[in-house]
Amino acid sequence: MYRWEITRAALAQRVFAIVRSKTYDEASATADTLLSAGVTSLEISLTTPFALEAVTTLTRELGDDAVIGAGTVLDAMSARMAVDAGARFLVSPSLDAEVIRTGHRYGVPVFPGVSTPTEMVRALELGADALKLFPASGYGPSWLKDVRAALPQAPLLPTGGVTVESAPEWIAAGAVAVGMGSALSEGDRDTVAKRAAELLTRLADITPDSPVGEGAAGRYAD
Repeated sequence: MYRWEITRAALAQRVFAIVRSKTYDEASATADTLLSAGVTSLEISLTTPFALEAVTTLTRELGDDAVIGAGTVLDAMSARMAVDAGARFLVSPSLDAEVIRTGHRYGVPVFPGVSTPTEMVRALELGADALKLFPASGYGPSWLKDVRAALPQAPLLPTGGVTVESAPEWIAAGAVAVGMGSALSEGDRDTVAKRAAELLTRLADITPDSPVGEGAAGRYAD
C-alpha cells in the first residue's frame, strides 16, 4: 500500500485508539478488547514495555484486518525500529524532521505532534501525512475551526484529552480523526464494545462544519 492508502485506512473510522499500558500483557489485552469492539486502527505507544513486540505480533496476526501503528516515536532510531517491527504508521507528540524522513523513506505515513499554526505549516512543509494536535485538552473544537479557516489544508488529529462526548464536536469542527486512549478503552469488554459501537456510528454521521449528529460521512470514511 502507498502512504496515502495507509493514511486513509488508518483514519477511515475517524478515530484511532491509543494503547499505552504498564505491561505487555495489559497492552495485548487492551488491544484485543478494542479490536473485538470493532476499532480497526490502533497506535501502540513506545512507552509501553515491549511495545515493538506487540506491534509485530498484532501486525502478523491481523494482516489487513486492522492498521497497527507505533506512537510516541521521538527520533529517527525509534522510527526505523518501529518500521522494522511492522508499524503501518508513526505518531509523535513532537515535530521532528528526521522521524518524518525516516518513515517516508520506507513508505510509512507519519503524524507528528503540533500545537501552533506555525508548527502546522512547518509539518506540512516537511511532508507530514496528518497532524496530531497535542494535547487537545489545551484547546477546543472552536479553536480548531478558527485555525482551519486559515489553514483548510491541514489534516488535524486532536489527541490527548479527547472524550467520547467531545469527539463528535472535534470532527464537526473539521478534524479528520481523533486519537483516544483510556476514554475509549476503559472498562470491561461489553462496556468497551457498546461505547465503541455508539462512537463509531456518531462519527460516521458527521460532516465537518455541520451540527453534531447530522450529515453523512466525510472524505476519510468509506
